[in-house]
Amino acid sequence: MRLNLGCGQEPKREGVIGLDKMAGPTVDVVHDCTIVPWHFPDESFEGIIAWQLFEHLPPWTMLDVMNECWRVLRTDGLLKIGMPAAGSFGFYQDPTHCHTWNEATPRYFDPQYPHYKIYQPKPWTVLTSVTYPKALPQGIAPGPYNAGLRIILRKRMP
Repeated sequence: MRLNLGCGQEPKREGVIGLDKMAGPTVDVVHDCTIVPWHFPDESFEGIIAWQLFEHLPPWTMLDVMNECWRVLRTDGLLKIGMPAAGSFGFYQDPTHCHTWNEATPRYFDPQYPHYKIYQPKPWTVLTSVTYPKALPQGIAPGPYNAGLRIILRKRMP
């Protein structure tokens, strides 16, 4: 079983629980993910998808949300995160985006990097943290930088 955080109106997939703070046809659990703990037992999921969600969350909630992802994910489970890249057109176009990450941000969650010692959250291993180009929306003049950020973290035990 996998968890789709902030599933919104994404098509329903088999074996995936959709969690979103707004009800909808593909939402299984209506809950604001910044309010922890979530109503799932420890190690309930083999994977978590957080696609186009984290840029909407207040920065001061990120450590709690990441620690809650760690709690409900099985050991060695994967957390897949996608968001607009820092400074990109995609980040600035949406008035509800309040912050974003760059390729170095996941290092704050991985004990093998010095950044981890600053906050010491639950430990993850960074598997992937890459920026990739994205096309601009139709009608937007060339020039603005537009890219996405894809991150894959593996839960590790302390």
